Amino acid sequence: MMQWIKRRTPLGWLQLSHERGRLLVALSGIAFADILMFMQLGFQNALYDSNTRLNRSLQTDIVLLSPQARNMQNLYTFSRRRLYQAMDIAGVKDAEPFYANTIVWKNPITRRQSTVQLIGFNPDRSALNLPEVDRQLNKLKLPDTVIFDRASRGDYQATISAVTQDRTVTTEVERRTIAVAGLFTLGASFGADGTLITSDQNFLLMFPRREAASISLGLVYLTPGADDEQVVKAMRSHLPNDVRVMTHAEFIEFEENYWKSESPIGFIFGLGTAMAFVVGVVIVYQVLSTDVNAHLKEYATFKAMGYNNAYLLSVVFEEAIILAILGFIPGAILPVGLYALAAKATALPLYMTALRAIIVLMLTLIMCGMSGAIATRKLQAADPADMF
Repeated sequence: MMQWIKRRTPLGWLQLSHERGRLLVALSGIAFADILMFMQLGFQNALYDSNTRLNRSLQTDIVLLSPQARNMQNLYTFSRRRLYQAMDIAGVKDAEPFYANTIVWKNPITRRQSTVQLIGFNPDRSALNLPEVDRQLNKLKLPDTVIFDRASRGDYQATISAVTQDRTVTTEVERRTIAVAGLFTLGASFGADGTLITSDQNFLLMFPRREAASISLGLVYLTPGADDEQVVKAMRSHLPNDVRVMTHAEFIEFEENYWKSESPIGFIFGLGTAMAFVVGVVIVYQVLSTDVNAHLKEYATFKAMGYNNAYLLSVVFEEAIILAILGFIPGAILPVGLYALAAKATALPLYMTALRAIIVLMLTLIMCGMSGAIATRKLQAADPADMF
């Protein structure tokens, strides 16, 4: 096989390189389609990654939430009594309430308003698997005190610098003056520009109309060695229908599924990737079809000399593969810089991954292969007698 490949004349490459202007146009079109796919897939991954960060950071085994909850920014409340009922299940060690709500707060320096996620929990037991937060739990016990996400979207350099230097930074949340006493890192999302963390008591002070018995999530902790699947099954049969029971992994999947299927944003990014693929198919088809038409008499001569359709099709597919690989190279390099620019502007987790590069390369090969298959239809039907 290798000997045959070495002896074979690279007719596809010779035809492409003969018309360099057409080759450059084709490579530009493929690179453009690849860049579109990279950007759409990058934003789609950032959508899922950024909006599940808080879910993944929760330090819990089982999560209780309202059946009406849609995602982390749209959590409905349920009775705290369900936590006490959950503790009756064998294998449950403890259960803690978790409060969450989106709020409008003012930038301490610029006074500009933005939407952030405020979460509150018992500072005697950290609800998050974030070492930075664990080291500052005592600060949360102070009245009207929060710690701020330094990776929030917006101009917070002055605020971060002031907090780092232990200067007093105050702002307004829900018409209440609060102090920013510390920093941690989580990151912005499509649903909120950042996150504020406080104690459960401070949370309730900011929302005086909300009862302490109305909680957003229930964090359930199991005894060592307990099977979480069995506990979840027992809990689902024991608790009323006004609360949902999920493992931590299921809760993360619940959030991701919302952005994939229920949110229009996930659909838009998926549609954008599909449209970029179609654009690439059309561009490569136009190039290959033009090339086939320009060399139709040469192909007819090959047929008259005894070459079968399979050989002629292999020439066209050779061109398609060459275009796919050469077009992919700039199409994969440019998005690295675009990701960096977009990440800086949006504070979203945008970066190149090996898996995404492989996916786009496969899509590019399929895209060019499909275009080659369409472009060869006229070639297969060509009769040498009709060409001369």
